Amino acid sequence: MSTYIVVVNHEEQYSIWPHDRALPAGWTATGTLGGRDDCLAHIERVWTDMRPKSLRTP
Repeated sequence: MSTYIVVVNHEEQYSIWPHDRALPAGWTATGTLGGRDDCLAHIERVWTDMRPKSLRTP
């Protein structure tokens, strides 16, 4: 089973990334680590507004 980490960018958009690879530029690990389905379930719980932060902030 592959292990992933949940990552977030400056616009507060989430994704998953293989834990054994260097993070892509502009993304930060959130501390959530696990299988693909677990990571995607975590994102579904925490990412409630899909709009980029720059569009949510007046």
